[in-house]
Amino acid sequence: MTLASPLSSFGAEAPARVTIDLTSGPINTFVPAVALGAGVDGHSRGDAAAIYRPTNLRAMRSVGLRPLSYRLRTELGVEAWHWNPRGKWSDSERAQGYWTSDDQPGAPILASFGYRLPRRGNTVDQAEDNGYSRLADGDLNTFWKSNPYLDRSFTGEDNSRHPQWLIVDLGKKMPVDAMRIAWGMPYAVRYQVQYWDGEDAALPDEYPSGHWQTFPEGEVRQGSGGDENLRLARHAVAVRYLRVLLEVSSGSPAPGAHDARDALGYAVREVYVGVLDANDRLHDAVRHAASHDGQTRMFVSSTDPWHRAEDLDPEVEQAGIDRVFTSGLGHGLPMLVPVGVLYDTPDNAAAFLRYLRRRAYPIRGVELGEEPDGQYVAPEDYGALYLQVSDALRAVDPDVILGGPSFQSLWDAPMMAWSGTSVAPDRPWLARLLDYLRVRERAADLGFLSFEWYPFDEVCTPPAEQLRQAPGLLAEAMAEIYRQGLPRGTPLLMTEYGYSAFSTQTAVDLPGALFNADVVGTFLTEGGAVAYLYGYEPGPLDKGPDCDTWGTNTLFLSDQRRKILARTATYHGARLLARQWAGSPTQAHAVYRTRVDDEAVGDVSPVSAYALRRPDGLWSVLLVNKDPQRQRTVALHFSGPEANALTPLQGSADLYQFSAAQYRWRANGAFGRPQRSLPPQYRLLPGHQAPLHLRLPPWSLTVVRSRAPQAGQPNPTAHPGRAHANPQRRTLAVSRPGTHHVAAAS
Repeated sequence: MTLASPLSSFGAEAPARVTIDLTSGPINTFVPAVALGAGVDGHSRGDAAAIYRPTNLRAMRSVGLRPLSYRLRTELGVEAWHWNPRGKWSDSERAQGYWTSDDQPGAPILASFGYRLPRRGNTVDQAEDNGYSRLADGDLNTFWKSNPYLDRSFTGEDNSRHPQWLIVDLGKKMPVDAMRIAWGMPYAVRYQVQYWDGEDAALPDEYPSGHWQTFPEGEVRQGSGGDENLRLARHAVAVRYLRVLLEVSSGSPAPGAHDARDALGYAVREVYVGVLDANDRLHDAVRHAASHDGQTRMFVSSTDPWHRAEDLDPEVEQAGIDRVFTSGLGHGLPMLVPVGVLYDTPDNAAAFLRYLRRRAYPIRGVELGEEPDGQYVAPEDYGALYLQVSDALRAVDPDVILGGPSFQSLWDAPMMAWSGTSVAPDRPWLARLLDYLRVRERAADLGFLSFEWYPFDEVCTPPAEQLRQAPGLLAEAMAEIYRQGLPRGTPLLMTEYGYSAFSTQTAVDLPGALFNADVVGTFLTEGGAVAYLYGYEPGPLDKGPDCDTWGTNTLFLSDQRRKILARTATYHGARLLARQWAGSPTQAHAVYRTRVDDEAVGDVSPVSAYALRRPDGLWSVLLVNKDPQRQRTVALHFSGPEANALTPLQGSADLYQFSAAQYRWRANGAFGRPQRSLPPQYRLLPGHQAPLHLRLPPWSLTVVRSRAPQAGQPNPTAHPGRAHANPQRRTLAVSRPGTHHVAAAS
């Protein structure tokens, strides 16, 4: 194959000018062994042994990503995590209650498991989404119960600060004038039945305008439990969403209960909603079924982590913590580890940390919970649980670094707040959480803020325009975090990132590699501390949700037995960044503000650029061309401290390019494969006196490295306090960036 020269001279179209700004020095510094990582997750039963085979581990390590994050899928699936299959129940005689895993080292833990919660209230979850609510399962022997750890006995706060709720989604607006509640124990003494007066929403994680309105006769001040039949209005109201706001509990345990937690919170066996006929008989609009798809959708504020040995989920498996630490994937560096918060107990979290310390495993920090903002949890409730887990962990190790909440979303919308109960429910989720911690003088307990980044849900849309907008979206989202009140010194961890949370061909094709490169470049430019790529483990293709597209967000395409079949474009892109754009993994790299001026396009150039001064003295520039049809020509310059002074990049340079010449995807449903999957092409560009102009192929990644300009440029390691070169430190090694702008904007 004959390839066009990467060098270009001026043609009819002036080249875009890429300017590396040296005026104010570096805007961030990072150490690759600290900042460029990947994550491992839970999967199906038996996958841990298949994934962690020596051949797979060698392939995964070859990428060059070093720090590791352990993701907790059980927390997304409304499940308790038995991180050690050995342990004890609070009610050991009946193998049920609240579980605490064994903190004593024994035989290596190779796999760990999730247990479904039989007191579950949500129909929907963020994992397999195949569970169901006990509020509408048609069985009066089962019930939903709120989390007892939100009671004053554990929070130390008045229960009015943590009212609980349940929401019924009838699917469309229907006439409602009555409700029947079959209470469990404890029941609500005081509560309100309300309807959503405003715009409809497909799920409570959307942000409709409106407010909760109490039915004319929907306020109950002396509830007595049992079966309560409520006339809510004399004239039926058109309702889609109905909420029962639970304010005061009876505090009464079920007969035969011996655990104090059984008497805390609220329990509801079944709910019925509809209209009364002339004989006062309720015509129920709720579909009752013990299945995810068969029942009317229910959403709740929290769920009791009580469960039984028989609730083991046969489909969910987390890789054992010993298997992960000894796999070599983390290169012996401190790992970011999780603990459950929403569906687990502080005791189980503390036992986990004791186990890690006894094994002498290095950890970077502990992430508390996973995606609470996506699980309909009020930020004040998450904050209360966070502080309890924080206290339990610090009792084990006072110096452990804690953070969270692994945000699912970062926008300035209310983030599930419409289903909450704050006095200011229209305020953003993060702002409310920060206020909760600040008022309690516990802001310092948030040692880092973590979030996930999957910006595109419309996977059927051609990716060209989405790719062009991607850097600006991430830069704006990170700026929004600070606008909501996060202190500037708090490290930002991007604990997962990918084009979309849904399967799409884009993720296995060239755009997936381009997107990931833009994410890393933008994140570091905007002051981010650590970026963990999601999709480290080999995986098969899956079908997307709404169109005939098959894809996976993994670096390696595999068969169902996790045997690697091919390397995807994201593998080659990640390796290019880790091994060519970045230099020594254990030394500091300086990030410089970089601007793209492109007169041939509109407001947003399809080219983005990210410049580093490496510890070996080389300037390394990452260039991303997101135009799917046209090659772009760029000229590299440096701007110095003098106004309008430009110095072109001259001299010899190393050039690496990855484009359609190296990678091509052949779509074929579940049998799609790369037609070619080659590493980036390398060329040595000879030294010359004229400014260096580069041709960027359509949909391509380019890394160019050179020592020019030589004079007067400080080595990044000479900036004290900006980086930590020792990746073995247990503390989070991060910089303290100032205010700056996204490099991709022009």
